[in-house]
Amino acid sequence: MAYNSEYSATNPQPTPKRDDRKIIYGILIAALLVTWGYIIYDKSKTNESINQLQTQYSNVDSARNEVQAEYNDALARLDSATGNNTQLTGALAERQSEINNLKKQISSITSKRNATAAELDRARGLINQLNMRIDDMYAEIQKLKYENQQLATTNKRLNTEKQQLSTEKTQLAENLTTTETARKEVEDVASTLHASNLNITPIHVKGNGKEKETTTAKRVDLLRVSFDVDENRVASTGNKDLYVTVTGPDGRPVTMASESGTFDTREEGSKPYTNKVTIPYEQGKKSTVSFDWKQEGKYQLGEYKIEVYHNGFKIGEGKKTLKKGGIFG
Repeated sequence: MAYNSEYSATNPQPTPKRDDRKIIYGILIAALLVTWGYIIYDKSKTNESINQLQTQYSNVDSARNEVQAEYNDALARLDSATGNNTQLTGALAERQSEINNLKKQISSITSKRNATAAELDRARGLINQLNMRIDDMYAEIQKLKYENQQLATTNKRLNTEKQQLSTEKTQLAENLTTTETARKEVEDVASTLHASNLNITPIHVKGNGKEKETTTAKRVDLLRVSFDVDENRVASTGNKDLYVTVTGPDGRPVTMASESGTFDTREEGSKPYTNKVTIPYEQGKKSTVSFDWKQEGKYQLGEYKIEVYHNGFKIGEGKKTLKKGGIFG
């Protein structure tokens, strides 16, 4: 035991060499743990960011879908307002222009897949404006519909009145035509001249040209017809044609080859006339008419009847009997 103590005192035993690898390993392990911890922490933060971004994207997409749904509702209201009112397009042209401008702005936002929240908020504001314009359009359409109904009612009433007036006009025209026809008929009849004081005088013309009244048939050279035309305020001034018919003692009408013909009477139909005489007439004044009728050949014994016609009516009639002369007749 002493030996050992002496040896230890004189010859100290070498101190064992420290193993630094453990420290290094420890440091490396600690660094590795720190690194993994940072990686895990960073990954956690990254996942959290990704989740936040996904949530934000989901929220934005949901908001965009909501905006799109609001826009679709507004478009449906717009189609409902204008779809059955194409006849009002002209009256609503100014409002339609404003609406089209809003639709264009809204569509430019809703068509973006990455629209921002601010853009979506702006789209909501535009949709609100669009709905206000649509509400205004609904009110305007209702007003225009009411006005159109009023116009339709007025037009219907006016058409009814027009038809009534047309019927009345037609009736008045018919009445006027009837009245005018009746007036013309009255004027036509009223314008017929009237003869009075008709006289027939047989005349013998002597060799010296002097005339002498006679009733002897063989001495008659002509028959002088005279009468008064009474005043007439309807007949117009101008020449008037008188038709003279002479019926001989044998009951036959006397005709003249160059001057006779036929004319239409109002009551006796067509009738032959012996001669046509044209006289001047002045409206509203009485006048005396005289004309000579001379037949070809000798006058017969018996009664001659002379009738004067104007405007188809007989206006005068006279008879004259020619006798057989005496020894000096």
